Amino acid sequence: MNKLQAMEVFVQVVDAGSFTRAAEMMNLPKATVSTLVQALEAALSAKLLHRTTRQVTVTTDGAAYYERCLRILSDVRDAEES
Repeated sequence: MNKLQAMEVFVQVVDAGSFTRAAEMMNLPKATVSTLVQALEAALSAKLLHRTTRQVTVTTDGAAYYERCLRILSDVRDAEES
């Protein structure tokens, strides 16, 4: 698993509020988005998202991880631009 890609996908799922919308926005298959988030959760040994058939919500651990991901991804973009 590419952890940076998984973090980007996780952030997009949280922002979009949906695996389907995140997949569409990232031009990835929905199964890939789901697999990456599941792999990330397994690697962290933490549930990041509550999933129902109608919505996706962030867990407490997921909210904390989301904030860290935003900072990390921003730092990576800054490094690439400089």
